[in-house]
Amino acid sequence: MQSTPLGAQYRLTALQQLAEEEYDVLVVGGGIVGAGTALDAVSRGLSVALVEGRDWAAGTSSRSSKLIHGGLRYLEQRDFGLVREALKERSILLNRIAPHLVRPVPFLLPLRHRLWERAYIGAGVLLYDTMGTAGGTRALPRHRHLTKTAALRRAPGLRKDGLVGAIQYYDAQVDDARYVMMLARTAAQYGATVATRTRVTGFVKQGERITGAVVRDLESGREFTVRAKRIISATGVWTDDVHELAHARGNVSVRAAKGVHLVVPRDRINLDTGLIARTEKSVLFVIPWGRHWLIGTTDTDWDLDRNHPAASKADIDYLLEHVNAVLAKPIGRDDIEGVYAGLRPLLSAGEGQETAQLSREHVVDSPAPGLVIVTGGKYTTYRVMAKDAVDAAVADFEQSIPASVTEKVQILGADGFAALWNERRRIAQRAGLHPSRVEHLLNRYGSCIDELLELISADPSLAKPIEGAEDYLRVEAVYAASHEGALHLDDVLTRRTRISIEEWDRGVSAAPEVAALIAPVLGWDAETERAEVERYLGRVRAERESQERADDSTADEARRTAADLEVEDVRAPKLA
Repeated sequence: MQSTPLGAQYRLTALQQLAEEEYDVLVVGGGIVGAGTALDAVSRGLSVALVEGRDWAAGTSSRSSKLIHGGLRYLEQRDFGLVREALKERSILLNRIAPHLVRPVPFLLPLRHRLWERAYIGAGVLLYDTMGTAGGTRALPRHRHLTKTAALRRAPGLRKDGLVGAIQYYDAQVDDARYVMMLARTAAQYGATVATRTRVTGFVKQGERITGAVVRDLESGREFTVRAKRIISATGVWTDDVHELAHARGNVSVRAAKGVHLVVPRDRINLDTGLIARTEKSVLFVIPWGRHWLIGTTDTDWDLDRNHPAASKADIDYLLEHVNAVLAKPIGRDDIEGVYAGLRPLLSAGEGQETAQLSREHVVDSPAPGLVIVTGGKYTTYRVMAKDAVDAAVADFEQSIPASVTEKVQILGADGFAALWNERRRIAQRAGLHPSRVEHLLNRYGSCIDELLELISADPSLAKPIEGAEDYLRVEAVYAASHEGALHLDDVLTRRTRISIEEWDRGVSAAPEVAALIAPVLGWDAETERAEVERYLGRVRAERESQERADDSTADEARRTAADLEVEDVRAPKLA
């Protein structure tokens, strides 16, 4: 299936359609749940619009632990239904709808007590495995009990006095931001009208019923109304803001919990497997991520700037303290390549309750006629959340609406991926690329790799690595702007690629070249190109400064010094 490029012309056409047409469903929010909801609705035959105030996955959905998992710790909380549901979704994503984006990852769970802990945790992991094979499909290898010697063979970097044995089990991981973007592109492929940098500033009513949304194009400053029979809000930690815009009192409130992750090079920690360990507040993960490790996460209340949650020195020290408690060779701040912070939307359950104990289950609510809100949940179960939201939105439609089919709808790039993977060496030979480069492209674009190879064929210089970010090819920056909806430099360095957290300088040296590559695609002049680079460098400076501040309030103050991207900052072509 040839993809629909989300380039500049697509966006202009989409904005025109948003202003002129009436849709069955308007989805507000371009994170994992919003993009999933748009695909669910359009694949049922509904006319669908999807608007996002910033970029695809710019909020929570680009700043997770990047795991597709059942939530092993929820078994201890006896939340069996949530775990079973998540494990079923993990299997569907791995085996059917996104094999190019979701892949297995092994984890080692060290044991510190000889008898009771192995029996207790072993029983839990056995149940986790058993739930994961519901329906007769085994997505991942079974867990294994390991002796201390066997465990240290897989994880020689662990302290020898810190374990008496271990259990190895498997989950899966994903580049969360890329998955959301590909999901939105898939929705567009099936006919949804999708647009980023389109912020909802109010709702339109007829009587008590909400019949549309006032949307501001942040690239041009133009406001227009999108008319829709139903509006679905999938805005996560901004859910209460939607209640206010709608002048409606919802039956659910959302609290934001901050999760911070560190990125360090693979050679700093001597492990051949991922690692999971319990802390007094949350769970410590050490997750393989290409040439890097992701170390996370914290779990604390956050009531400051939700657009740009800041990691403080206290957050970083907390993670270093806990990971060093299990490592034979400690790591320090000088080993950190990148830091990122995200906010989880947790269903509020009363004053003073710890965020780590709040529900991860989702809720679908209708606080006003014509408006449906879906919130809570977790990344892995986005498809179920989307299905439930669309079910609620169309429950009183006059015509009969088909049931959800997204369990069978492959994400763009999945079709033919297995055959292409088997053919990767021949593809490399034909394209004049190293096989490892083709593997990299297949794992990011799947069968859409042909579109990138066509760009390279037309301009062989695009096969060169990006200077200062050699893991990525120049063609990937161009493709991000021409096909993947990137409108600004930050979109490319932070979400279409992970240069902003994977490079020691946070992408500073790569920024000028990437800006020069995407400038002609996006129609930038020299002044705009310089402004984009300066804005990105200012963001990096502010984030580095925030990570030196002692606590949340001072870190937030430092992060706010960076100029944000608003209408007056851009010089994009205006809608005719």
